[in-house]
Amino acid sequence: MATPRSSWMNEDLDALRDLARAFMAKELVPNIDKYREQHHVDRDLWNKAGEVGLLCLSIPEEYGGGGGTFAHEAVLLEEQARAVDTAWGVSLHNGIVAHYLLAYGTEEQKQHWLPKMASGEVVGAIAMTEPGTGSDLQAVKAKAIRDGDEYVVNGSKTFITNGAQADLIIVVVKTDPTAGAAGVSLVLVEADRPGFRRGRILDKIGQKGQDTSELFFEDVRVPVTNLLGTQEGQGFIQLMQQLPQERLIVSFGAVAGMEVALDHTLRYTKEREAFGRPVFGFQNTKFKLAEVATEARIARVFIDDCVEKHIRGELDIPTVAMAKWWTTDKAMQIADTCLQLFGGYGYMNEYPIARMWVDNRVQLIYAGTNEIMKEIIARSL
Repeated sequence: MATPRSSWMNEDLDALRDLARAFMAKELVPNIDKYREQHHVDRDLWNKAGEVGLLCLSIPEEYGGGGGTFAHEAVLLEEQARAVDTAWGVSLHNGIVAHYLLAYGTEEQKQHWLPKMASGEVVGAIAMTEPGTGSDLQAVKAKAIRDGDEYVVNGSKTFITNGAQADLIIVVVKTDPTAGAAGVSLVLVEADRPGFRRGRILDKIGQKGQDTSELFFEDVRVPVTNLLGTQEGQGFIQLMQQLPQERLIVSFGAVAGMEVALDHTLRYTKEREAFGRPVFGFQNTKFKLAEVATEARIARVFIDDCVEKHIRGELDIPTVAMAKWWTTDKAMQIADTCLQLFGGYGYMNEYPIARMWVDNRVQLIYAGTNEIMKEIIARSL
């Protein structure tokens, strides 16, 4: 089923789509099973992506990026969804870590790190969640205590996307442990600093190819120039300003996933026969897929409106919270409906719908749980 052309698409983005689709077909799709088995992508995937210009698409050219907008990131997200891949943490690297640096970094930090992120020389991660702290970011326990011209960083983080391969980590810490949200800061920690170590790649029920990891900081010393922002205590505000883009990325991926699940299921049910006719020939199948097609179309219209607003700088926090909870919830329901129409084969990992079903589940949790999204919306009512 053809997806309607998004209103924000143009010829430049069409060319990017062709490039991204070719890259996924050559570098990602043939290795999906390998990545799932080894629990991380090959490190040189990042370098290859940098060589063809798929990293830091929405970062200005003066910092080595593509000079595009969020629309460029959205096209890459769509093509990754079409490849049924969740291993490559490029949306975090491109759309989140790079944008924290762009928004709050000093000119020296931006000139030093962004070109390396754009080339694939440096992989980025952001360390928010702790073993005892999920969505409540003002309650983090990790500390960065100033000692002369250095911060001494101590603490642990978990569920960190790109954690096993990251060269640069933005760490959410307390620079003033007595000040609550006002004591939160963001500090850059390079992975080669003494005292930093990675824990295990976590054993997840889905997204098996993604190197989601534990990170530990034991008396890690970084210069005070590694503070992200002009002064301490700005971290919580910075997080609140950047989380809407992260939530839009999750929402957009959910909508693209709905469309991909529908395409796979339409193909399967029209080819697979039961009782002498295609599975699509049964009224239940047709009606279920009619519902899925309608819901995917509604989600597409909503998310395209969000993308347009975000590009114009007009996307508000309650609206993106609505998008995040509703699209991820709906994507999970759609994956479940589609899996059922595959019958027993839907439960087999060799079929993409099985991977979609299990990989989708975490979307209801990360970037702020859907319960937190409803709390945000309710506060605006």
